[in-house]
Amino acid sequence: MKGETIAIGVAVLWSLNALFFEHASKRIGSVNLNLIRLVFAFIFIGLTQWAISGSFLPLNADRSTWGWMSLSGFVGFVLGDYFLFASYTMIMARYSQLMMTLAPLFAASFGFILLGERMSWLSLLGMCLTLTGISISILKKQNGLSNNKVRMELPVKGVLFALLGALGQGVGIVLSKQGLIAYEQVYTPNNPLYIPLAATQIRTITGVLSFAAIIFIRGSVGNFIQALKDKKACSSAFAGSVLGPYLGVTLSLMAVQHTNTAVASTIMATVPILILVPEFFILKRKVTWQQVAGAVLSVGGVTLFFI
Repeated sequence: MKGETIAIGVAVLWSLNALFFEHASKRIGSVNLNLIRLVFAFIFIGLTQWAISGSFLPLNADRSTWGWMSLSGFVGFVLGDYFLFASYTMIMARYSQLMMTLAPLFAASFGFILLGERMSWLSLLGMCLTLTGISISILKKQNGLSNNKVRMELPVKGVLFALLGALGQGVGIVLSKQGLIAYEQVYTPNNPLYIPLAATQIRTITGVLSFAAIIFIRGSVGNFIQALKDKKACSSAFAGSVLGPYLGVTLSLMAVQHTNTAVASTIMATVPILILVPEFFILKRKVTWQQVAGAVLSVGGVTLFFI
């Protein structure tokens, strides 16, 4: 139950993290936010590693570990999170996180291909339920039409970006597990927290270098400097970085380390339900029964997918 308990904590952290990043992304943009938050995460992780091992950077990671974790960082942090955060500027975090319930389905599929992890015969039914839950939340019947057509309540581009974010996260976590396996084969630390931390730091290094290159190539260094002067956005980025790339992602790797990838991903996919609580009570946003039912059904489908 250790991995499952950690995964529950990750889901809570990611629920809060999504709201902080939604606020910051709308103020300074996806690329600027990603670079700022990953720099924060790199520093936090490095200091923690230094405290427990005496080294700021990863110890004894071989080429295989760097290769898998760098690939995971590019797919998950760069591609996945770019599209996810961009979707925050088009649709609310609750909808983006609802789309992220598809991440475990992607994780299970690629886990089967790369790691040989088995999938239940109920997977197809689970996928159908998840897609049904998402549809209930984002589709609405058009009034006054005799042919009972439905329309999407959200911008198509925002939904597409959120789906690409889910794909990046699902594939990224499988690549991360492959990197963790490689790391454990070459290094046995005294502290069990070390390998997940070091692995996450390798992912953040890839993310920092990639987003810095994007900003430089775009010629938007001046825009990035202006983003750093936005105190509200940077405060939200800081809080989100602590909850997400630092605590959340590191603990998610610990969860994967101690339980099946699909099980950990399923528990962490409850974010669309949990996020409705702070949205309603703290942000005072309207939450309909249709949205609650869609989120519950979607997460229920993910759970059924891995029975």
